[in-house]
Amino acid sequence: MAEKLYIVVRGDLPPGLQLSQSTHAARQFAHEHPALELAWFQSSNTIAILSVAQEEELKELLKKAHWAELKTAAFHEPDLGGSLTAIALQPGNKSNKLLRRLPLALST
Repeated sequence: MAEKLYIVVRGDLPPGLQLSQSTHAARQFAHEHPALELAWFQSSNTIAILSVAQEEELKELLKKAHWAELKTAAFHEPDLGGSLTAIALQPGNKSNKLLRRLPLALST
């Protein structure tokens, strides 16, 4: 099974904004963790885009990821007052375990 790069976006954003914020988070991850992103791109290039209901849940998830010592990248949208809109988490089993109960983005 291919390892996925995980993106988690706020579900309270309109669909088009969820898409753009997800892209920003993926790009931020590539910028902050170039070697890890390149290894993932060359071996898998599989992505999972999940969602949480709102910003507070995204902040809590980011804290949990840091406690689990996962590599992450967070994107704060300047046009939304700098609010946290999406995060990316490294591929692998630890991320999968942390995120397995989250729904796919745009699925409801």
